[in-house]
Amino acid sequence: MTVSEKAAYLKGLMAGMKMSESSDEGKLFAAIADLLEDLSLAVSDLEDETAAMRDYIDELDTDLAEVETEVYGLDECDYCDGCDEDDIVELECPACGEEICIEEEELEDCEQLECPACGKMLNVVCEDCDEDEDDE
Repeated sequence: MTVSEKAAYLKGLMAGMKMSESSDEGKLFAAIADLLEDLSLAVSDLEDETAAMRDYIDELDTDLAEVETEVYGLDECDYCDGCDEDDIVELECPACGEEICIEEEELEDCEQLECPACGKMLNVVCEDCDEDEDDE
């Protein structure tokens, strides 16, 4: 039940109880019911405006992404869907030159990585492993 429906229900309940608006209590309840109705209409208007703004912001976001792609030549990463740049390491495949994005956590093991473009296995050595070998 929406806020507007609840306010209308309360007004109907008051009418069904045959509360007299001539008594002090009746005047109070009638004023409260009117206030609730006004508030519910205001909330409903705000919800409608918020939905319209949300749609508009989504359109702007899409348009801005197109502009960024056109101006800066930025494309989303092929490896992941919208990666966080702090957690992603970008590598270049020496065989085909394809840019490979991989999460930093996956590089901790210093393992081989398969290029998604050409399928060639690449030996990946992380910076931490290089530092550990230099210390020994």
